[in-house]
Amino acid sequence: MTTQKDRYQALLVSGLVNAHAVEKQALSIMTPQVSRIENYPEVADRLRLHIDETNSQIARLDEILAGFDTSGSTLKDIGLSMSGGMAAIAHSVAGDEILKNSFANYAFEHFEIAAYKSLLVLAEDGGFASATSLLQASLGEEQAMAQWIDETLPVVTRRYATLYTEEGSAAAKI
Repeated sequence: MTTQKDRYQALLVSGLVNAHAVEKQALSIMTPQVSRIENYPEVADRLRLHIDETNSQIARLDEILAGFDTSGSTLKDIGLSMSGGMAAIAHSVAGDEILKNSFANYAFEHFEIAAYKSLLVLAEDGGFASATSLLQASLGEEQAMAQWIDETLPVVTRRYATLYTEEGSAAAKI
């Protein structure tokens, strides 16, 4: 007989597997960005830090999933990683790549924030206290990254506009 706790666990595990794939997607979006950034060193530095945080988030998700005797979905991980890589490639041909990447990163961080908040509700309501501190740590990192992008977007936009108007569109690129 399936209990309510079993149903909460199934929901939580499904969400954790999806979050794992989303974090893999995040890596496939951020990694190419870092390798291309030249004129915005603070963005590159913060992305490198967040790549490290994202790897820690994946490890936390792996730890929680292992507690349920399961793991991430290789198929979902690959699928979302490929779509993330394609998005990064699409932005790379844009003249205002740094701005498009900033917009996309800001939106993506908020998607992750929503996912972690939802996972926390499922963990708390389902009685899976062992997952909450790990999920809360990842949520805090995503919130900090979103806040950093929010605070830095005016600086990046102004630098892009200055490079574009003073030196031409080629100089303004990433």
